[in-house]
Amino acid sequence: MNYETGSIREGARADTIGGPGGVSGDGTDANRGRRRLLLGVAVAVLAVLGAWFAFGRGGSEGAAPPKGTGDQLPSVTVSAPGRGRVDRVIPATGTLGARREMPVGIAGEGGIVTRVLVEAGQWVNAGQVLATVDRSVQVQTAASQTAQINVARADAVLAQAELDRAAQLVDRGFISRADLQRRTATRDAANARVKVAQASLAETRARNGRLDIRAPAAGLILSRGVEAGQIVSSGSGALFRMAMNGEMEMRAQLSEADLASLSVGSPATVSPVGSTRTFAGRVWQLSPVIDPQTRQGVARVLLRYDPALRPGGFASARVVGGSAFQPRLPDSAIQSDERGNYVYVVDGRGLVQRRDVKLGQVSDDGVAIAGGLDGTERVVLSAGGFLAPGQKVRAIAQRSAG
Repeated sequence: MNYETGSIREGARADTIGGPGGVSGDGTDANRGRRRLLLGVAVAVLAVLGAWFAFGRGGSEGAAPPKGTGDQLPSVTVSAPGRGRVDRVIPATGTLGARREMPVGIAGEGGIVTRVLVEAGQWVNAGQVLATVDRSVQVQTAASQTAQINVARADAVLAQAELDRAAQLVDRGFISRADLQRRTATRDAANARVKVAQASLAETRARNGRLDIRAPAAGLILSRGVEAGQIVSSGSGALFRMAMNGEMEMRAQLSEADLASLSVGSPATVSPVGSTRTFAGRVWQLSPVIDPQTRQGVARVLLRYDPALRPGGFASARVVGGSAFQPRLPDSAIQSDERGNYVYVVDGRGLVQRRDVKLGQVSDDGVAIAGGLDGTERVVLSAGGFLAPGQKVRAIAQRSAG
């Protein structure tokens, strides 16, 4: 009976061990389960490490980051632009011309032009002779009147002598008082004829002087429209055109809104077409009326003479129409999308924030910000396209350009 019991125990041990190999089917399943468990733990650890590297932070937001985490933050250059004076510049186009253009024609009776003494582009003084007209007939008339003066003077001398002799004889009773009065009247008439002859000669000389075409004022000859041998008269029109004192101007066409923002004395810079030069000027007159068709007016900009300023030419101008104190940023700081223009600012926690802005005057110095900033914000100057609102950055301050 003991033998059977021992046989049963040995059979049970053999079933447990699983034969000569010493491993049963149940033992193999247990090993596989342990390997799956270890593999799952490894995958979970790798996932945690990947998330830590991806977000650059370990633990919760309030926990202190591990040593070296700050090196992973992107660096951006920021600046507080402040507020500076920004001029409102109004662009305009128009034509060049003389400020005071003077047409010069003949003032006398005219005749054949004998000489033309100036050319276009030449400076002249007030009263300078520009051209002369033949005066041969007028010279003879003046000579005749000179002779008449001499005759009248001789008559006046004779009348005075007769009056003197009569005055000596009247006291002796040889000549009556009436004869003395007649001789006095004859003397006065002779003197009057002398004055009439002299006046006629002066008139003739004045007419002869008007045959010369003279400059009415100092200035620049713009055009010449007469040649020697040409017959001219008072109906010939302008023979020369002058710019008084050589002063030039640009007649800038502006909208009524822009015209209303200007005042006499506003500075301007003018650039003639085809030239890289600019000329400084100032507004000296604003149009008192607006064209009802174009809704535009004219601002006349006074310019100093320069050979590059040719009357009749086309030019562009930039007129300063007031100023304001606004922040100014470089072009690289301005971003835009379907919502409009904006910049990125960095707050005290180092987080990026979007700030919508309204752009003002654009110049070589940058872009003026008409709204959205007060100038105290730390604005990202560049690389804004690689940032996103709420992103943590390391701000590097730059000296303000404003």
